[in-house]
Amino acid sequence: MRIVIILFMIFIAVSLISAGVFLVKDRGDSDRTLKALTVRIILSVCVFVMLMISHYFGWIGSRLG
Repeated sequence: MRIVIILFMIFIAVSLISAGVFLVKDRGDSDRTLKALTVRIILSVCVFVMLMISHYFGWIGSRLG
């Protein structure tokens, strides 16, 4: 599960960087920035849901006692 989360975090960073590049390169002429940021949000929500499910099933634990 740890590798999957790390891969998702890398994909989120790549999507954010590509959105920045599209923002500078296109200067508002296309919707590639919006699409890249939408992908980033969807990936972030997926990571959050995966962490909640993993915690619920006990695949990961909390360090709070």
